[in-house]
Amino acid sequence: MSLEQHKIDAPSTLSFAVITISDTRDETTDRGGPFLVEAIESAGHRVALRAIRRDEAAEIEAVVREAVARADVDIVLLTGGTGLAPRDVTAPTLERLFEERIPGFGELFRALSFREIGSAAILSRATAGLIARKVVVALPGSPKALGLAWREILLPEAGHLVAQARGN
Repeated sequence: MSLEQHKIDAPSTLSFAVITISDTRDETTDRGGPFLVEAIESAGHRVALRAIRRDEAAEIEAVVREAVARADVDIVLLTGGTGLAPRDVTAPTLERLFEERIPGFGELFRALSFREIGSAAILSRATAGLIARKVVVALPGSPKALGLAWREILLPEAGHLVAQARGN
């Protein structure tokens, strides 16, 4: 089957979990989560779960496991906690949970980021993988970085990713 046919056969409406990971943000100061919710809904998709959790491995694992267990969630997007600071544990926590990695996501995100921010792109540990046949993606907290990931990678490939994760 061709790439074009895969995309045609992919689901056109998806349901997302959006999880902000931060020790300092709350519902009034979070910018990444609301950005993703708006982008998702503007594209005709829906948000089934919205949460904010501290950058603690146990909290991240619990909320991600909750999200992937839900029948109404196709993709889990986490925003924040992907840097190199000692408190940024999102990427290593998820990588321990991934049953399969999607290495091309992080590679492509950093390559695209390089065009916009130069060599500082190496500081991002954006990552993606599968947990319980659900796509899980860790993104930076910056709305500018989120916009780049959404426009250039997630929006064009989300349906295709979900179909492949399901084995379709």
